[in-house]
Amino acid sequence: MKKIFVTMMAFALTIEAQGQVETFDTALFVAVYDYECRTQDDEGQDVTDRMQVAVQVGRTVMKSMPASCYRLPEEKSIADLKTVYQEALLHIPTVWTGCPEGQTIVREVIFPHEFEGREEIPEIAWMLTEDTATVSGYLCQQATATFRSVEWRVWYTEEIPTSAGPWRLRGLPGLIVRAESEAHTFCLAEIRQEASPITYERKPDVQRMAYAKLLKHRNEVYGHKQYAKNPTYYIDLGSALTHVEVYKNDGQPFIFANGYPLLTKAHVYQPLEQ
Repeated sequence: MKKIFVTMMAFALTIEAQGQVETFDTALFVAVYDYECRTQDDEGQDVTDRMQVAVQVGRTVMKSMPASCYRLPEEKSIADLKTVYQEALLHIPTVWTGCPEGQTIVREVIFPHEFEGREEIPEIAWMLTEDTATVSGYLCQQATATFRSVEWRVWYTEEIPTSAGPWRLRGLPGLIVRAESEAHTFCLAEIRQEASPITYERKPDVQRMAYAKLLKHRNEVYGHKQYAKNPTYYIDLGSALTHVEVYKNDGQPFIFANGYPLLTKAHVYQPLEQ
């Protein structure tokens, strides 16, 4: 396993050397969420996929990302390879909200390319209710909204005065502690009090476009009926792959192509937005 982590860290350092890293803001705290997606495997059996999402909350910028993207180098060296592979099943992008001012940046890998889309920060028309509950140890109030065709029910706490939340969910008078839709659940697992830099890396090979175009491409690729059984149905692997590495953990193979996890089977895509 040590060889795996050294290789992955070397790749990350190579990528960083190719781009310019900027600091957008400094986090006041980091909220870590447990994320679940209820879906089906390639045989149509019900499954629940899980990962964690880390959200850096600054004064003007919020950055939400898969937890493996947030870990410090010393944490990555002991991270389980399965975590990175599991995150590839769930399609959670990295999202910067508020930088540039009034805009949202979304970056993600749709193999074999990395994409970035930008748009004005979308307003979410929350309806506040009088319902309250204690969630993750915080007294919370409930709110509901439909955001891009997905209905959400959330609990937020004014004990943590910020408009932040996981992924793209935001805009309430307190931190979103729990968010539920038919297929998705985010639930606060931990608050880290740390002043970490909220960074953005300018990568030369990222394909940039209007976010509406990226959203359309994502949903067309992952929403195709072939995707679960053949996640690379849409590309010519012979010409797309520049290097491939195969590792085993407890007898289970993990394939990394061009530095990214390469799935041979996937699960039915459940879009967070349409």
